[in-house]
Amino acid sequence: MILKLIEEKDIETQEELVNELRANGMDVTQATVSRDIKELRMVKVLGKGGIYKYAAIERQDTDTSERMIRVFSESVISMDHANNLIVIRTIVAGAQGAASAIDSMNWPEIIGCIAGDDTILVVIRENSMVNDILKRFSNMIR
Repeated sequence: MILKLIEEKDIETQEELVNELRANGMDVTQATVSRDIKELRMVKVLGKGGIYKYAAIERQDTDTSERMIRVFSESVISMDHANNLIVIRTIVAGAQGAASAIDSMNWPEIIGCIAGDDTILVVIRENSMVNDILKRFSNMIR
């Protein structure tokens, strides 16, 4: 039901999602919805109206996606940024796999990334989007 709702509507907050689920006859709490969001690996993306809304990570193959997220989370050592550029330091030989994980997310805010052996350069569309992307990366690591 959650995936159906975020597909049909621009839902910005957990509270809005709780209200929509209740309106559809589901008895849920904010805590339950919060756990569901993590389990479904939902992220916030910039919508057409300039607002951030919940979206599901596009997955070609769930097992592959889970592996890619695991590769990212186990490879990243640190992150920093300057303007619209994020620099991610990884374990030696970890940058290629972590960059591939980033690419597989298909986040519209990310123009692309370049990976070396232990460093990834991620180019973000606009400076204002960088902090959100850093938070989303941090959530993937946890």
